[in-house]
Amino acid sequence: MIRSVITGTGSALPARRVSNAQLAEQVDTSDEWIVERTGIRFRHLAGPDETTGTLAYDASKAALAAAGCLAQDIELIVLATATPDQTFPSTATKVQAMLGIDDCVAFDVAAVCSGFLYAVQVADSMIRSGVAKRALVIGAETFSRILDWEDRTTCVLFGDGAGAIVLEAQDTPDEGGRGILTTKLHADGRHNELLYVDGGVSTTGTVGKLRMKGREVFRHAVTNLAAVMTESLAMAGVEASDVDWVVPHQANARILDATARKLGLAPERVVVTVDQHANTSAASVPLALDVAVRDGRIREGQIVVLEAMGGGFTWGAAVVRF
Repeated sequence: MIRSVITGTGSALPARRVSNAQLAEQVDTSDEWIVERTGIRFRHLAGPDETTGTLAYDASKAALAAAGCLAQDIELIVLATATPDQTFPSTATKVQAMLGIDDCVAFDVAAVCSGFLYAVQVADSMIRSGVAKRALVIGAETFSRILDWEDRTTCVLFGDGAGAIVLEAQDTPDEGGRGILTTKLHADGRHNELLYVDGGVSTTGTVGKLRMKGREVFRHAVTNLAAVMTESLAMAGVEASDVDWVVPHQANARILDATARKLGLAPERVVVTVDQHANTSAASVPLALDVAVRDGRIREGQIVVLEAMGGGFTWGAAVVRF
């Protein structure tokens, strides 16, 4: 059986690291208020010379080095972002050029915080169908560019960053083989007004700012994430007790805790980086995955569940034997 195997991970963060106390110097908030409601303590914010593309490039280089392959080995780049460098061309093609790849399939996908899961399924499908043997799948964001810094309910929640994985087609055993076992995606556009940006090319002609109704988003997130994780585990034929690690979208510590409880998962099996990075949207899952791989928690052969929910609403999960 041909499966898409994760052979390398990488991540990148802007140089500027901002604590809650530093943020409170310019926003009407406090460290206590932010930590109690979100669990966030720090975030990284992009400087003038740092963009979604440059962060994606740095994360991709790290993933390629970890996989032990050259940029020229990549035949497909799928980049998930809601904050591209330009309206067009895609940020994926900018990363392609920075990596020195003359020709490969390269495009962006837009599913906000679920974008990386959407990109994983797209790349996995293309690898299984024989379109590519090796792919770079990237989640990268500079959400600080679309925040309203006078709205303390939203601007404290987000940060910038990027994460990337190398996926490689490998002939693996049907039972016990490495690779992506299953992915499951959902979307429900009826909830647009709960989490959105109030601008766009064909509407206002401006970038706009992020708007969110946090209480309603929280309620939907806990319900939808628990459901899609249960659904994806059943599709993969994996019991929750067999899961070694859950790598969730890092939106809010309270959402992570509530989702784990709903599934009966021990908190120590959930990778948490939201305290250090805040919500980096499409970058948060691959960024957290890279952290847990590099510190030795996630090892080859373990069962890992990736999950996320974002504006749209979109949500999804993937079950991987690492």
